[in-house]
Amino acid sequence: QVQLVESGGGLVQAGGSLRLSCAASGRTFSSYAMGWFRQAPGKEREFVAVISRSGSTRYADSVKGRFTISRDNAKNTVYLQMNSLNLEDTAVCYCAADRAGFAQIGVTGYDDWGQGTQVTVSS
Repeated sequence: QVQLVESGGGLVQAGGSLRLSCAASGRTFSSYAMGWFRQAPGKEREFVAVISRSGSTRYADSVKGRFTISRDNAKNTVYLQMNSLNLEDTAVCYCAADRAGFAQIGVTGYDDWGQGTQVTVSS
């Protein structure tokens, strides 16, 4: 089991930026695919971005060009840089680990989940 802890959420005005971090406890972090998901009130958890063990990335259409996922294997940390935030980005954001190392976009493809961090965008 991998322990994941998100941080960096907060309140930001539309058009602003936030960087989320997710620290992982796994000894073989570099072999995991790491994903970011989010869940707005009353909606299902949805895919945002993923980075594979090799560093390839994939993004949801709604965040392409605005968000960037990256990882620092030396720090066992994955990041999500969020720019040009809008009201629709308001959600609890979760990081997740796939120990098999695949860059999946479905929530069922991940083994471990963090507790989430709130991102609130105001006008």
